[in-house]
Amino acid sequence: MGLEASERKIIFCTLDGPVGRACDNHCEEDAGQKGSPVSNRMQEKGSFMGADLAGHIEDTKLAEALSERYIAYAMSTIMARSLPDVRDGLKPVHRRLLYAMQQLRLDPTSGFKKCARVVGDVIGKFHPHGDSSVYEALVRLAQDFAVRYPLVEGQGNFGSIDGDGAAAMRYTESRLTEVAKALLEGIEDDAVDFRATYDNEDQEPIVLPGAFPNLLANGAAGIAVGMATSIPPHNAGEICLAAKLLIEKPDVSVAELVELMPGPDFPTGGILVEERDAIVRAYETGRGSFRTRAKWEVEQGRFGTWVIVVTEIPYQVQKSRLIEQIAELMDQRKLPLLGDVRDESTMDMRLVLEPKTKGCEPEVLMETLYRNTALENRFSLNMNVLGGDRVPGVLSLKQVLRAWLDHVHEVLVRRSNHRLAAVMRRLEILDGFLAVYLNLDEVIRIIREEDEPKASLMRTFELTDIQAEAVLNMRLRSLRRLEEMEIRKERNKLEDERKSLELLLGSEKRRWTRIGKDLDATIKRFGSGALGDRRTLISEPPKPIDITAALEVDREALTILLSREGWIRAMKGHGLDPQSHRFKEGDEGWLAVECQSTDRLCLLASGGKAFTLRAADMPRGRGFGQPVRTLAEVSQEERVVTLFNLVEGGKRLISSESGRGMIVLDGNIAAEKRTGKQIFNVKDGESVFECIPADGTHVLTLGHNKRALVFPIDQVPEMARGSGVALQKLGDSTLRSLRVFTMAEGLVWQEGQRPRSAADMTALESRRGAVGKPAPQWMLRK
Repeated sequence: MGLEASERKIIFCTLDGPVGRACDNHCEEDAGQKGSPVSNRMQEKGSFMGADLAGHIEDTKLAEALSERYIAYAMSTIMARSLPDVRDGLKPVHRRLLYAMQQLRLDPTSGFKKCARVVGDVIGKFHPHGDSSVYEALVRLAQDFAVRYPLVEGQGNFGSIDGDGAAAMRYTESRLTEVAKALLEGIEDDAVDFRATYDNEDQEPIVLPGAFPNLLANGAAGIAVGMATSIPPHNAGEICLAAKLLIEKPDVSVAELVELMPGPDFPTGGILVEERDAIVRAYETGRGSFRTRAKWEVEQGRFGTWVIVVTEIPYQVQKSRLIEQIAELMDQRKLPLLGDVRDESTMDMRLVLEPKTKGCEPEVLMETLYRNTALENRFSLNMNVLGGDRVPGVLSLKQVLRAWLDHVHEVLVRRSNHRLAAVMRRLEILDGFLAVYLNLDEVIRIIREEDEPKASLMRTFELTDIQAEAVLNMRLRSLRRLEEMEIRKERNKLEDERKSLELLLGSEKRRWTRIGKDLDATIKRFGSGALGDRRTLISEPPKPIDITAALEVDREALTILLSREGWIRAMKGHGLDPQSHRFKEGDEGWLAVECQSTDRLCLLASGGKAFTLRAADMPRGRGFGQPVRTLAEVSQEERVVTLFNLVEGGKRLISSESGRGMIVLDGNIAAEKRTGKQIFNVKDGESVFECIPADGTHVLTLGHNKRALVFPIDQVPEMARGSGVALQKLGDSTLRSLRVFTMAEGLVWQEGQRPRSAADMTALESRRGAVGKPAPQWMLRK
């Protein structure tokens, strides 16, 4: 009793027999399970020898036991559940589904089979998990609004874009699509390696041949332990064009690949409005995000009226949830320009937005919806995948294409070798046939009279074992004189194929030329038509639209109060004392920002993300307000650094605790989405220290190491986004204070004191990034 957590122990008590489970609920491991940590330790001590197993006790520290189990769980999640393979773009459950359906002969030209039959085969032979998760994976592969190129063709109710679920597996049927067939093509030709299934009764492929670029074409998403993946779908024709360019020019840049593959191609369409530089940077690093918007048009009505009709919405946005969100915002009066919303969809998307007045501009109305609803959305890119060596890693676009092409090349070599071996075997058999056809009577005599006809045939006609066996197994109907011509014709054809295969295997250049032709065939097959045409439009980033005047907010003086615990509210008038107002028990006033109701405020979080709030939207009344996290999506791990009024042409100096900083314009800080905008990039374990107006000629920094530094503010660069530059070299210390002042006017260090003269400040002056000088005592006094 009283042991620390790291010293607590688990006692493994084995029962009679080699597979007894640990007793008293202390252990999660089968004591006798082969390969388990307990089994390995007991085998080392010779405990598996008959009666020595009974009564054996093994002491294990709790920390070690938990570590073993958690690491095993984490590795299982990463390797066998959440991350796709870069070669075929599939997770194990999807790969097993396709392979099981091929085993059931559910080809695109065959009939459908019940999904319950498919799921049963998958969980019975390959996938030792629940049937519901397997069926959900099958359903998603059949949803044309979820995957860009469906791998399963469904018959029945497979859900809808509204978020409706699929019917039960006993009511739905499925079969493979042409895309899935392309992924599986050659699997019977020794194209890939197989491994034993979980019960060692069957074999399953480790990876599919993958002639179709499934990882990029259909994308992937998953969350593992300590890592995640998020890959948007792309256009297969564009992927193949980029892959061909990579074959022709191995040192091609990512920017050149983006020329052929300009961005994601979502199954639900929409408009991609991300800057090209941001797209290239995301594909170079394997991390980033893409901003998409709904596609809409204006329909004119009678007497000058009009409505907006939305025909396509961003990827993975549920239409029903979107309508609910718009309705909720209308009830909260946060969409003052919108009069009504109607869903008139049938098989095609038709979402009708009716303005409150016909005098409103459609672009302004849509801008208010983009800023407040999921009609504008961001899809993150995190190309974290399992490589060919089964090691997870974040890859660039070029690395992903290279890994896929290398796999296709390996598959081509293996299939060619397999086919060459088959051709050589057949040629050997045909040579044996030709050797005996001139002496059919002798062959018949040997078979009828000899006790060992096979050995006699081999001696008489100098045949190999395979040739003699083939002659003995020959059908009587083949013993025709005319058959010899057919054999010679087949042999000549196979001989030409043998030479072609040997040339292919002997030349790497020929193999890449062949892969290029296969890519052309894939483009022709899947790169055009209803399935292959690009659905997501590529557009220039939209120009900012000022919606302040359109919102018709009455201008009045407000003071925004933010408490220590993060509760925010608006009070009428200026000059208010935060401490004179009521707050929740244990809370107190912190920040008071004087503004007008037409102004916008910026809330900066410690992680460097900025959130824009409209003063008119702040809660009012005599209550305590509402938590600021309900207005801005600030994560629980971050704290609010400051709240200030955004001013046209204003500048702010942002710094981190380590002494890095930059100047950013208020116009670049503004973020219209609730999710905010990353302005300042901080390192792990650090946070934003201060964000103050950059009104002055000089900057003063003071570290906890009691060293101060003054330098001109024009030495700090203006940046729209970044991690800044070194303001002061602090070493292991951190910033204690940051000030901006005008040298000619001096610096008021503490309220109520006289300004410190320019001479006092000049004594501390040096270049930006210096260590600084010992701070005077008046700075260190609290």
